[in-house]
Amino acid sequence: MIKYLGSKRLLTGTISASMADLSQGDRVLDLFSGTSRVGQALKKMGLTVSSNDHNEYAHTIARCYIQADAKTTTDDAQRILDNLRDTEPEAGWFTRTYCQEARFFHPDNGAKIEAIRNRIDTLKLDEPLRSVVLVSLMEAADRVDSTTGVQMAYLKQWAARASKPLELRLPALLDGPGEATCAEATDAARAFTGRAAYLDPPYNQHSYRSNYHIWETLVRWDEPEVYGVARKRIDCKTEKSDFNSKRRIVDAFATAIDALDVQRVVVSFNNEGYLDRDTIETVLSRRGEVHTVESDYKRYVGAQIGIHNPSGERVGQVSHLRNKELLYVVDANADRGRKAAVAAANTA
Repeated sequence: MIKYLGSKRLLTGTISASMADLSQGDRVLDLFSGTSRVGQALKKMGLTVSSNDHNEYAHTIARCYIQADAKTTTDDAQRILDNLRDTEPEAGWFTRTYCQEARFFHPDNGAKIEAIRNRIDTLKLDEPLRSVVLVSLMEAADRVDSTTGVQMAYLKQWAARASKPLELRLPALLDGPGEATCAEATDAARAFTGRAAYLDPPYNQHSYRSNYHIWETLVRWDEPEVYGVARKRIDCKTEKSDFNSKRRIVDAFATAIDALDVQRVVVSFNNEGYLDRDTIETVLSRRGEVHTVESDYKRYVGAQIGIHNPSGERVGQVSHLRNKELLYVVDANADRGRKAAVAAANTA
């Protein structure tokens, strides 16, 4: 699984507990799926997960881990990956942009990534097999990158892992069916009917596409116009989500919540985001009694590293290194909602 700021890896147990009373096969929506870690946990529970994200790279991850069924996909994916491992390096636009103009990958690995990605398109694979192969390449590239975990910048000196050879591995596919959509959150919410929905909206002005713009380009393979030292895609600047706007996020959140045709809604947010606790609870209270579970966690990696100037010199300390992760649970059946929140609190 790729390194991911905002991943709910440490919270999956708590989130899963909030859904533990649902029946096998119940349909559950993961509206902002990201790496699909939560969706995978819910799929392992036997729920039928529909993962949505408006970014192509996240949609590809969801196709791999949520839509793909290991029983029908594993053998074909392994055969293709075995064949791709012998691909000869071929430097071009990707290598020049992300390994020379920027330093996200060593040029040797960049050329290997580029050649494999070109070959994937020639195979004309059907979905979700194509996404499984693309995720294998994405994860291989992530294991040899030279960043602190996000693609807003790269390390001044090559990370030790950057010199390791690129290695394709079969993603850890899961048995069972699932769905993956690539839509704006409100549109996906309106289109879904099921038992429950999980929401983990963006916290602030930083879009996930901006944080992981290389994965978006690796999936689209569109050689976009780029800008800045990090060589970001131009659409990181031109396409803005209402969920990344302090002024518009409340209305966007309320609209998505009101559009959901489900009995239970579970929302994950932290106490440093644009939405404060009172606002979230007020919006959710229109659906019933709201129960909030608090967990104390380390802040993101940048906070641990500290404040640096453009030359890489440390110039200050951040104000705090921990924050509160908040899980909100509301169910049309108040008793079930209360019990689900208690179950989540017992794992927090």
